[in-house]
Amino acid sequence: VDKFIPRETPILKNMFTRVCGGLTQGRVASVRQAIRPVQQVASTQQKRLFSIHEYQGLALMREHGLSVVKGSFASTPDEAFKIAEAYFDFFGSGIDLVVKAQVLAGGRGKGTFENGFQGGVHVCLSADEVKEVSSKMLGSRLVTVQTGPAGKPVNQILVCERKYLRRETYISIFMDRDSGGPVIIGSAEGGVNIEILAHTSPHKIIKECIDPVIGLTPQQASNIATKLGFVGEKLHKEACKQIELLYTLFWNNDCTLVEVNPFAETSTGEVICMDSKINFDTNAIFRHPEFNALRDTSQEDPRDVQAHEHDLNYIGLDGNIGCLVNGAGLAMATMDIISLHGGTPANFLDVGGGASETQVMEAFRLLTTDPNVKSILVNIFGGIMRCDIIALGIVSAAKTLGLNIPVVIRLQGTNVDKAKQIIQESGLRLIASDNLDDAAEQACKIAKIMEVAGDSKLKVTFELPL
Repeated sequence: VDKFIPRETPILKNMFTRVCGGLTQGRVASVRQAIRPVQQVASTQQKRLFSIHEYQGLALMREHGLSVVKGSFASTPDEAFKIAEAYFDFFGSGIDLVVKAQVLAGGRGKGTFENGFQGGVHVCLSADEVKEVSSKMLGSRLVTVQTGPAGKPVNQILVCERKYLRRETYISIFMDRDSGGPVIIGSAEGGVNIEILAHTSPHKIIKECIDPVIGLTPQQASNIATKLGFVGEKLHKEACKQIELLYTLFWNNDCTLVEVNPFAETSTGEVICMDSKINFDTNAIFRHPEFNALRDTSQEDPRDVQAHEHDLNYIGLDGNIGCLVNGAGLAMATMDIISLHGGTPANFLDVGGGASETQVMEAFRLLTTDPNVKSILVNIFGGIMRCDIIALGIVSAAKTLGLNIPVVIRLQGTNVDKAKQIIQESGLRLIASDNLDDAAEQACKIAKIMEVAGDSKLKVTFELPL
């Protein structure tokens, strides 16, 4: 990040880190460090976009012909008990089962539940034990190194067979901007924290760039299988087949990441995917409408869910000045000028050029539900986006939501006079400015006053003009 974004643009750097750190490429970024040095930028919490749960990923892999661990998901302890009972009835008492909490975050095995239960992955020897463990997981929140202190809710668990593995390897496929196409990353050492391995033993990481036009060639699949340690004609052939199927799944479903850890060899000589992490390109979901049913919004930031529902371009940050702007470039400039005046933006929010009155109102609803927001800066340069539509949305939001947060408005461009008339006739006490620098300065001062007053448990009333 430091290489491409100057120190003078802290807000752009913050936003870039938040977005890029989360495309589940929190993992990918760590592996990339073994390939080329990149200065680490701290991120408060990993953010994933369209990710699916492990049990959903395994089902998708199975549909594509991959060998995966057998298992079923459960939403209640009773369902988990029935699944386990069926397994033991069919296979006998000589097998073990594994119960895995389903959250969109890594580090489950070493995680802690809010009820004090330790570990999101447990080996169980009976159906009763499966029920007991699942009852401690379901309905609780699991805190891991990737979830942040709030943790993630566990609404499903995966009950699967325990495999006795001869060898564990790691493999992932992701889109790499540097090479201009897919890249396969692997290591003969799997079942471990790949980020730590990439940092401590970068020579153990293998990389294979794929031509997006030609695709994965048999020779490349063979090279990867060999470097992962799958030797012997039968085993090598099976590993090549699984690697080719993984790439087919990745490419045909517009994935941004497919990761298997461990990609293993069993004691019986089977090559099997023991888990799955799959991310999709959100811009390509229109080609796969069936994937929308796989989305678990309980794992996401509620603000992101709300923005997605109303087609708003939103990224939550950790400041206290809400921003509502049209156009990504103007939004970033607005955030930087807030920073220049000593403030911190609470979000990136671009309503676009075709926003409706309803979308503007929902944008305000999104800003006002953030408890950190102490003032709101509206910066609209009306080209395609008409200023009067923004004004109508603001008035509607004020009447519907009962705005109790000071709003500073800077409007310029198409129908600006009509917009000012709408605001004036509404009787709302909004702070208007024709100058962006002045508007940003006022928003910062107001936020500071509100912050100090809140800390002192005082109520503030603003008299206009300021």
